[in-house]
Amino acid sequence: MNDDNPEFWVMSDDGQAAKAWYIGARREDVGQSAILVGDPQRIDRIAEHLSDVCFLPEQRGLRTITGSRAGQRVTVSAFGMGAPIATIVLHELQSLGIGTFLRIGTAMAVPPAKIGDFVLADGALRGDGTSASYAPPGFPAIADFDLNLRLRQRLAGSGRAWHAGIFGTYDGFYTEMFALSGDRRAMIQALKDDIRRLGLIGTDMETAALLTAARVLRVRASTLCVATVDANTQKKIDEATMARVERDLFEVALDGLTALVAAIGETTP
Repeated sequence: MNDDNPEFWVMSDDGQAAKAWYIGARREDVGQSAILVGDPQRIDRIAEHLSDVCFLPEQRGLRTITGSRAGQRVTVSAFGMGAPIATIVLHELQSLGIGTFLRIGTAMAVPPAKIGDFVLADGALRGDGTSASYAPPGFPAIADFDLNLRLRQRLAGSGRAWHAGIFGTYDGFYTEMFALSGDRRAMIQALKDDIRRLGLIGTDMETAALLTAARVLRVRASTLCVATVDANTQKKIDEATMARVERDLFEVALDGLTALVAAIGETTP
């Protein structure tokens, strides 16, 4: 294999990847833990909450940075949208030696969660297809307890409303979560009825797959989101409110993540 070609996944002698296939990062490029975000533009904004930031070369539209926070190196990588690419990014960073992951971003709110609230995933209903490529249907998608404990502690002091519980993860945004046409509204309403019956607190397109993949790969993972769309009315959060809440999201996520890594003594790969 050509070690200088980002299209190849280069393995080191110890069986771990020396260089990731799609994101193009090497082991020396990544930190002790990782935050996964959807929106690539969020990379620039979270970089303002880190010091000594290194921007890695963009590969296939995937943006990755590594910076310092509380004396630790933290990698942040943007996957775009959807479970398939989100798990690729997690899998590649895991192959480089990272053992703790937190997805942050947005989710559809289900009461009692309201627009602008934080929602923390204790686990997820596996309504996606990607998680099945990692584990059979009966395998649970469960967040890491210790990571969620640190996040709960930070959320409790954030001054913002937050909820913890089970997410629902689905592949079809316009066919399962958000109705554009009248033909789909009846079917999606039936799904929403099930969501309320099961007591889910939010829905997204990635969490179940990430939690399942993380368990199979023997790494820690969770999801912390801002509720940005009301599942009943389909009302969306306004840009000004999102900008304010997003800054708090970055702070809670980075503090919770680094507190856990410091407690368990996880070192840089």
